[in-house]
Amino acid sequence: MGYLNNSVVTVDAILTKKGRELLARGDGSFRITQFALSDDEVDYTLYNTAHPSGSAFFGEAIENMPLLEAFPDENQVMKYKLATLPRGTAKLPILEAGYASITLKQGASLTITPQTLNYLGATQAFETNGYTATIADVRLLSNFTGVGITSAESDRLNANTTLGTNVSKTVIGTSINITGTTVNTLYGSSATSLTSTVTLIGRDSGARITIPITITKTT
Repeated sequence: MGYLNNSVVTVDAILTKKGRELLARGDGSFRITQFALSDDEVDYTLYNTAHPSGSAFFGEAIENMPLLEAFPDENQVMKYKLATLPRGTAKLPILEAGYASITLKQGASLTITPQTLNYLGATQAFETNGYTATIADVRLLSNFTGVGITSAESDRLNANTTLGTNVSKTVIGTSINITGTTVNTLYGSSATSLTSTVTLIGRDSGARITIPITITKTT
């Protein structure tokens, strides 16, 4: 969803693949219960406190920037979600997953346990509502589940399957369990590895990190 311009309140909204799937069921499962806002298009470096026309024009360049139209690729849109942080926050929270990149052999498993730095002072490094994890191509993993968060949404996402199609999958948890695929046909006749990305986002802080993941073929 996106505002078409900044002079009139006109909203462009489209459904993701999952949204169209739920709508097509016609059983009432398509219900919008939550939403998020982001400012992907905004370049805050354009805020000019030295504008010759005064403070009313400091943000003129930002206000005149073109806005993105809505599109359903969650790997390219809403990368920078708006989040409410405690008053007086001096540093933005950042995620630490313990891995700059991940390489697994076929069938090998790994647990990712993110931590949020600069979050609620030094008293807490794990977010109460956990993290969302999105694998860009779910075919690379035979297991991709979140653990540690119990809710209707987390249960639905963990149970969702994709029937071998080249799509992303999102799960929720305080830790994420992954296992490399054992399907050799995905590698074709000559490839020895498959690559994708895992994106982790703090559900309370909005902090995010993207980690390259490689699954190597075993003989």
